[in-house]
Amino acid sequence: MAPVTAAATGSGTGTGEEMYRLVERMYPLCRSITGDGVRATLDIVGEYIPLRVHEVPTGTKVLDWTVPQEWNIRDAYIADASGRRVVDFAASSLHVLGYSVPVAATMPLAELREHLYTLPEHPGWVPYRTSYYEPKWGFCLAQETLDALPDGEYEVCVDSTLADGHLTYAEHVVPGQVSDEVLVSSHVCHPSLANDNLAGIAVATFLARALAERTPYYTYRFLFAPGTIGAITWLARNAERVRRVRHGLVLACAGDPGPLTYKRSRRGDAEIDRVLHHVLTTSERPHRINEFTPYGYDERQFCSPGFDLGVGSLSRTPYAGYPEYHTSADNLDFVSPEAMADTLAVCREAFGVLDRNRRYVNLSPYGEPQLGRRGLYDSLGGRSDAKEAQMAMLWVLSLSDGEHGLLDVAERSGLPFDTVAAAAGALHDAGLLKA
Repeated sequence: MAPVTAAATGSGTGTGEEMYRLVERMYPLCRSITGDGVRATLDIVGEYIPLRVHEVPTGTKVLDWTVPQEWNIRDAYIADASGRRVVDFAASSLHVLGYSVPVAATMPLAELREHLYTLPEHPGWVPYRTSYYEPKWGFCLAQETLDALPDGEYEVCVDSTLADGHLTYAEHVVPGQVSDEVLVSSHVCHPSLANDNLAGIAVATFLARALAERTPYYTYRFLFAPGTIGAITWLARNAERVRRVRHGLVLACAGDPGPLTYKRSRRGDAEIDRVLHHVLTTSERPHRINEFTPYGYDERQFCSPGFDLGVGSLSRTPYAGYPEYHTSADNLDFVSPEAMADTLAVCREAFGVLDRNRRYVNLSPYGEPQLGRRGLYDSLGGRSDAKEAQMAMLWVLSLSDGEHGLLDVAERSGLPFDTVAAAAGALHDAGLLKA
């Protein structure tokens, strides 16, 4: 994967460094689909943007699912006969199988092996594994660590609890000029994985702050929830609000050095799909556009046929698309301020297009209106892009029939969206267009 440079972001690394520091703070916490690790993570995010935190009790029916018991863990280890911890949860939260039931036992290595998970193809890395809905216990460790263990007895301890509690998620809302909403979602359920989890949270957090600096057209709702069960819970509890969601974006894997990747919504031609395609293409960034598949992050919940929301997914290298995915190699060295700043810049550009993609009606549709006597040609004098701006005015007038939006104009004319939007603004101010 080619590295992202500061120059490529076009915005420097100031905010990138702030996002990286946020990732650093969240990285040590042990997160899962429930529990105090999620709450601690949301507490940190809440220092950057105000959050409304929701607690949904164990046993609550949410669509076809049920909110599970809450899992919390205090300590876990494997110790050899001398008492030395050869695998230690305190060193990395990845060392424990997520949702491990409690255990305190002594057993031979041959028996212990049945509960150990490694990556033989990457012998120095620790895998990330979970067992949310089947009671198990286990440890994840490097293959080279396992290979170095002599036969003998080992003390095993998982000091965890599985008990009735709550599933926790949080929302942040940036009010807009209209009540129609754009949903931005990031999952908060992974432990120490810097790219797959934390980079997306950081970009979403700073995107919310950037949007709050102005009054956007749409209302933007940011959702920080555990993957799958969290999104399903939100959908189940927000049937009325879902009807107001016009567009959406899932943010994940937002900080690695790979090129940006956009995954289309289930619809394939939703407005958010067209906007991201336009922004990525016209920016001349290296990028990929992938078609929708019903596997991945929570776009598959929002796009499920009963809801069929126009929600796509933006990442750099997609899930399972890089060797470090779901391993200890997805660490703080794998993400960079420059990559997160670049992801944030694309989000800001995309939502800038989305917010300004209006449909207009030409109030002088019979023949071409005289632009000169309205001072519109004069306003272009001396501009280096005068010819482009003039063409943008003509294209806007031509397609402003109430059926075409400004993105349609930009796509059909091949002109930059900003140029088209500026032309529409000038024509509107001159009384030639109405929204």
